[in-house]
Amino acid sequence: MPPVDRNRPVRADSSESDYSIMEFFREFPDDATCLGWLWRNRFSEDGSHAECPSCERERKFHKVNDRPAWDCDSCGHHIHPTAGTIFEKSSTSLHLWFYAIHLMTSTRCAISAKQLERELGVTYKTAWRIANRIRNELMMQDDELLSGEVEADETYIGGKPRAAAIRAAKKRAVYPRQAMARKPKLSVWGAVARGGEVRAVVVPDSSAATLGGALHRYVLPSSTIYTDEWKAYVGPGKGFKQHLRVPHNQNIYVVGTVHTNTIEGFFSLVKNGIRGVYHSVSAKWLQGYLNEYASRYNHRHRPRPRSMFEQLLLVAASGRD
Repeated sequence: MPPVDRNRPVRADSSESDYSIMEFFREFPDDATCLGWLWRNRFSEDGSHAECPSCERERKFHKVNDRPAWDCDSCGHHIHPTAGTIFEKSSTSLHLWFYAIHLMTSTRCAISAKQLERELGVTYKTAWRIANRIRNELMMQDDELLSGEVEADETYIGGKPRAAAIRAAKKRAVYPRQAMARKPKLSVWGAVARGGEVRAVVVPDSSAATLGGALHRYVLPSSTIYTDEWKAYVGPGKGFKQHLRVPHNQNIYVVGTVHTNTIEGFFSLVKNGIRGVYHSVSAKWLQGYLNEYASRYNHRHRPRPRSMFEQLLLVAASGRD
């Protein structure tokens, strides 16, 4: 006898996966199962009884044939489990939606819409829309403030200037590096609690007013903050328990516990992911990509009674206001 059941493979104890592809297809084999999951998690715990908005009391419901809806046995009122979710008015199979969520949460470095197109067998436009809705509506960052020891920094995301821009800069006696800085890039600010979660947002600039507003919006005043020597942090830093700075301009990056290596490591993940997976992103959708990488990063530090895939499904089932 073989040591394992080849017809029912199981996830190895040593695997880093929280939810394998075998478990996904075992739990969600088809579209009907996905629709039933939404129905039970949104309206009916037992799958047959739910609160009827028309009768204003709990009634028994039955599945409507050939329609993604349940019908009240008493008044005939229809309830659509996908209404108010990202799946509403989508002709794409729920099974493909659920599988796309699984793919986006199981990968470590993200997955492009082009790869989703190949995996799901849909058009590129459909794959991009699915990925965009997932990262912008299911992977939204929490509003909970960071506390304890918090590192804050800013970075710039954008491509290098074209050769013509560098030649024009040389004619104006401006160094190419300065020309690169003058090229419109997207400013991103981020903060991370050591051993905790990260927050990352697109900001209009790196002024004291902008960075100070971001600090007070995402970090508790009782926290100790660590930044570099950028002068925009001097004034806002006075509103916190302690503000410690590391002088990067002197090529000093660590002084005891004073450093910003954690948040810079997160920025490195974002930039390498954009460069290696997405290649480039537009200003309009950059915040969504930050949400995606922050969601994946934050999941590492949370207790794991559920996988990231299951957590996003519950967010989807909660619907939108």
